[in-house]
Amino acid sequence: MNAPVPNGPPRVPSDSMPPGRAALSVTWAALPVLTLGYGTAFTFAAAALWRRSVHLLLASLAYIGLFVMLLRVQGDGPERLAGVLIFALAVVGSAHAFLIRSRVFDPDGLSGIGNEQVVERVRRQRLLREKARELAARDPGLARELRIGRPDLPREYQDGGLVDVNHAPAGVLTQLPGVTGEMAAQIVKVRAETGGFLSAEELSAVAGLPPDLTPGIADHAVFIR
Repeated sequence: MNAPVPNGPPRVPSDSMPPGRAALSVTWAALPVLTLGYGTAFTFAAAALWRRSVHLLLASLAYIGLFVMLLRVQGDGPERLAGVLIFALAVVGSAHAFLIRSRVFDPDGLSGIGNEQVVERVRRQRLLREKARELAARDPGLARELRIGRPDLPREYQDGGLVDVNHAPAGVLTQLPGVTGEMAAQIVKVRAETGGFLSAEELSAVAGLPPDLTPGIADHAVFIR
Protein backbone atom coordinates (compact mmCIF):
# COMPACT_ATOMS: atom_id res chain seq x y z
CA MET A 1 0.00 0.00 0.00
CA ASN A 2 1.39 3.36 -1.03
CA ALA A 3 1.96 6.05 1.57
CA PRO A 4 -0.43 8.99 1.30
CA VAL A 5 0.89 11.99 -0.54
CA PRO A 6 0.65 15.20 1.51
CA ASN A 7 -1.42 18.00 0.04
CA GLY A 8 0.05 21.39 -0.75
CA PRO A 9 3.62 22.48 -1.36
CA PRO A 10 6.25 20.75 0.75
CA ARG A 11 7.66 22.67 3.67
CA VAL A 12 11.39 23.11 3.32
CA PRO A 13 12.98 22.06 6.61
CA SER A 14 15.39 24.37 8.36
CA ASP A 15 17.75 22.57 10.73
CA SER A 16 19.20 25.82 11.98
CA MET A 17 18.42 29.48 11.76
CA PRO A 18 21.10 32.04 10.91
CA PRO A 19 23.26 32.72 13.99
CA GLY A 20 21.84 36.17 14.67
CA ARG A 21 18.22 35.09 14.42
CA ALA A 22 18.88 31.93 16.44
CA ALA A 23 20.50 33.96 19.23
CA LEU A 24 17.56 36.37 19.23
CA SER A 25 15.07 33.49 19.42
CA VAL A 26 16.89 31.91 22.37
CA THR A 27 17.00 35.26 24.17
CA TRP A 28 13.27 35.71 23.56
CA ALA A 29 12.49 32.22 24.86
CA ALA A 30 14.63 32.75 27.96
CA LEU A 31 12.98 36.05 28.94
CA PRO A 32 10.34 34.42 31.19
CA VAL A 33 13.07 32.83 33.34
CA LEU A 34 15.38 35.84 33.17
CA THR A 35 12.57 38.09 34.42
CA LEU A 36 11.35 35.56 37.02
CA GLY A 37 8.03 35.40 35.22
CA TYR A 38 7.33 39.12 35.28
CA GLY A 39 8.10 39.48 31.57
CA THR A 40 6.32 36.37 30.33
CA ALA A 41 3.05 38.04 29.38
CA PHE A 42 4.87 40.82 27.53
CA THR A 43 7.12 38.29 25.78
CA PHE A 44 4.17 36.41 24.31
CA ALA A 45 2.14 39.56 23.65
CA ALA A 46 4.98 41.03 21.57
CA ALA A 47 5.24 37.80 19.56
CA ALA A 48 1.45 37.75 19.06
CA LEU A 49 1.51 41.30 17.69
CA TRP A 50 4.45 40.46 15.42
CA ARG A 51 3.11 37.20 13.99
CA ARG A 52 -0.64 37.94 14.22
CA SER A 53 -1.06 34.43 15.66
CA VAL A 54 -4.23 33.28 17.42
CA HIS A 55 -2.24 30.73 19.41
CA LEU A 56 0.18 33.39 20.64
CA LEU A 57 -2.69 35.75 21.41
CA LEU A 58 -4.45 33.13 23.56
CA ALA A 59 -1.17 32.25 25.27
CA SER A 60 -0.44 35.89 26.04
CA LEU A 61 -3.94 36.36 27.48
CA ALA A 62 -3.43 33.31 29.70
CA TYR A 63 -0.09 34.59 30.95
CA ILE A 64 -1.55 38.06 31.49
CA GLY A 65 -4.23 36.46 33.66
CA LEU A 66 -1.61 34.60 35.70
CA PHE A 67 0.45 37.77 36.03
CA VAL A 68 -2.53 39.78 37.29
CA MET A 69 -3.29 37.02 39.78
CA LEU A 70 0.33 37.07 40.95
CA LEU A 71 0.19 40.81 41.56
CA ARG A 72 -2.94 40.37 43.65
CA VAL A 73 -1.62 37.59 45.88
CA GLN A 74 1.88 38.97 46.36
CA GLY A 75 0.81 41.53 48.92
CA ASP A 76 -1.30 39.54 51.36
CA GLY A 77 -2.07 36.23 49.62
CA PRO A 78 -0.69 32.76 50.33
CA GLU A 79 3.04 32.50 49.66
CA ARG A 80 2.62 29.00 48.23
CA LEU A 81 0.17 30.27 45.62
CA ALA A 82 2.55 33.09 44.70
CA GLY A 83 5.35 30.55 44.30
CA VAL A 84 3.20 28.38 42.05
CA LEU A 85 2.29 31.38 39.91
CA ILE A 86 5.92 32.48 39.61
CA PHE A 87 6.90 28.92 38.65
CA ALA A 88 4.16 28.81 36.01
CA LEU A 89 5.10 32.18 34.57
CA ALA A 90 8.87 31.68 34.65
CA VAL A 91 9.57 27.99 34.10
CA VAL A 92 6.46 26.87 32.22
CA GLY A 93 6.41 30.10 30.21
CA SER A 94 10.04 29.71 29.19
CA ALA A 95 9.57 26.04 28.29
CA HIS A 96 6.54 27.02 26.22
CA ALA A 97 8.56 29.74 24.48
CA PHE A 98 11.40 27.35 23.66
CA LEU A 99 8.92 24.86 22.20
CA ILE A 100 7.47 27.41 19.79
CA ARG A 101 10.45 29.70 19.15
CA SER A 102 11.10 28.23 15.69
CA ARG A 103 7.45 28.89 14.76
CA VAL A 104 7.84 32.48 15.92
CA PHE A 105 11.21 33.26 14.36
CA ASP A 106 11.19 30.84 11.41
CA PRO A 107 7.54 30.06 10.62
CA ASP A 108 8.23 28.87 7.06
CA GLY A 109 11.36 26.90 7.90
CA LEU A 110 13.28 28.91 5.31
CA SER A 111 15.49 31.27 7.26
CA GLY A 112 18.37 28.80 7.33
CA ILE A 113 18.35 28.48 3.55
CA GLY A 114 20.13 31.79 3.07
CA ASN A 115 18.13 33.06 0.09
CA GLU A 116 18.08 36.59 1.44
CA GLN A 117 21.86 36.67 1.54
CA VAL A 118 22.04 35.36 -2.02
CA VAL A 119 19.62 38.02 -3.26
CA GLU A 120 21.59 40.72 -1.48
CA ARG A 121 24.84 39.44 -3.00
CA VAL A 122 23.36 39.51 -6.53
CA ARG A 123 22.07 43.04 -5.99
CA ARG A 124 25.49 44.13 -4.78
CA GLN A 125 27.16 42.61 -7.85
CA ARG A 126 24.67 44.41 -10.08
CA LEU A 127 25.43 47.72 -8.37
CA LEU A 128 29.17 47.12 -8.75
CA ARG A 129 28.68 46.55 -12.49
CA GLU A 130 26.71 49.76 -12.84
CA LYS A 131 29.38 51.78 -11.01
CA ALA A 132 32.16 50.19 -13.08
CA ARG A 133 30.33 50.97 -16.33
CA GLU A 134 29.89 54.59 -15.29
CA LEU A 135 33.60 54.85 -14.55
CA ALA A 136 34.51 53.23 -17.89
CA ALA A 137 32.27 55.63 -19.80
CA ARG A 138 33.71 58.62 -17.95
CA ASP A 139 37.39 57.60 -18.03
CA PRO A 140 38.23 54.67 -20.34
CA GLY A 141 41.94 55.02 -19.64
CA LEU A 142 41.43 54.61 -15.91
CA ALA A 143 39.09 51.68 -16.56
CA ARG A 144 41.83 49.96 -18.54
CA GLU A 145 44.35 50.60 -15.77
CA LEU A 146 41.93 49.16 -13.22
CA ARG A 147 41.42 46.22 -15.59
CA ILE A 148 37.67 46.49 -15.48
CA GLY A 149 36.13 43.57 -17.34
CA ARG A 150 39.37 41.59 -17.30
CA PRO A 151 39.06 38.76 -14.77
CA ASP A 152 41.95 37.03 -16.56
CA LEU A 153 44.39 39.68 -15.27
CA PRO A 154 45.58 40.43 -11.73
CA ARG A 155 43.54 43.31 -10.29
CA GLU A 156 42.03 44.74 -7.14
CA TYR A 157 39.03 46.70 -8.45
CA GLN A 158 35.70 44.90 -8.00
CA ASP A 159 33.54 45.32 -11.09
CA GLY A 160 30.74 42.88 -10.23
CA GLY A 161 31.71 40.35 -12.90
CA LEU A 162 31.88 42.57 -15.98
CA VAL A 163 33.53 41.32 -19.18
CA ASP A 164 35.30 43.79 -21.46
CA VAL A 165 34.09 42.56 -24.84
CA ASN A 166 36.60 44.72 -26.73
CA HIS A 167 39.70 43.37 -25.00
CA ALA A 168 39.00 40.12 -23.13
CA PRO A 169 40.20 36.83 -24.67
CA ALA A 170 37.80 34.20 -25.95
CA GLY A 171 38.01 32.18 -22.74
CA VAL A 172 36.71 35.14 -20.74
CA LEU A 173 34.01 35.97 -23.28
CA THR A 174 32.40 32.60 -22.53
CA GLN A 175 31.58 34.00 -19.08
CA LEU A 176 28.93 36.15 -20.75
CA PRO A 177 25.46 34.58 -20.36
CA GLY A 178 24.76 32.10 -23.16
CA VAL A 179 28.02 32.70 -25.05
CA THR A 180 29.61 29.43 -26.19
CA GLY A 181 33.21 28.82 -27.16
CA GLU A 182 32.27 28.99 -30.84
CA MET A 183 30.48 32.31 -30.34
CA ALA A 184 33.44 33.68 -28.38
CA ALA A 185 35.80 32.78 -31.23
CA GLN A 186 33.46 34.54 -33.67
CA ILE A 187 33.40 37.64 -31.44
CA VAL A 188 37.21 37.74 -31.33
CA LYS A 189 37.39 37.36 -35.13
CA VAL A 190 34.86 40.12 -35.83
CA ARG A 191 36.45 42.33 -33.18
CA ALA A 192 39.81 42.10 -34.95
CA GLU A 193 38.17 43.06 -38.23
CA THR A 194 36.04 45.95 -36.95
CA GLY A 195 38.12 47.29 -34.08
CA GLY A 196 35.54 46.58 -31.42
CA PHE A 197 31.93 47.18 -30.47
CA LEU A 198 29.93 49.95 -28.83
CA SER A 199 27.01 48.03 -27.33
CA ALA A 200 25.49 44.61 -26.81
CA GLU A 201 23.03 45.30 -29.60
CA GLU A 202 25.84 46.05 -32.06
CA LEU A 203 27.76 43.00 -30.87
CA SER A 204 24.79 40.72 -31.46
CA ALA A 205 24.09 42.17 -34.88
CA VAL A 206 27.66 42.26 -36.20
CA ALA A 207 28.86 38.99 -34.68
CA GLY A 208 25.63 37.18 -35.56
CA LEU A 209 24.68 36.19 -32.03
CA PRO A 210 21.17 34.97 -31.17
CA PRO A 211 19.00 38.01 -30.31
CA ASP A 212 17.72 36.41 -27.11
CA LEU A 213 21.23 36.59 -25.63
CA THR A 214 21.42 40.38 -25.95
CA PRO A 215 19.76 41.33 -22.60
CA GLY A 216 21.98 38.98 -20.61
CA ILE A 217 25.11 40.13 -22.41
CA ALA A 218 24.17 43.78 -21.87
CA ASP A 219 23.89 43.15 -18.13
CA HIS A 220 27.39 41.67 -17.85
CA ALA A 221 29.36 43.35 -20.65
CA VAL A 222 31.33 46.56 -20.85
CA PHE A 223 32.71 48.03 -24.07
CA ILE A 224 35.90 49.93 -23.35
CA ARG A 225 37.47 51.61 -26.40
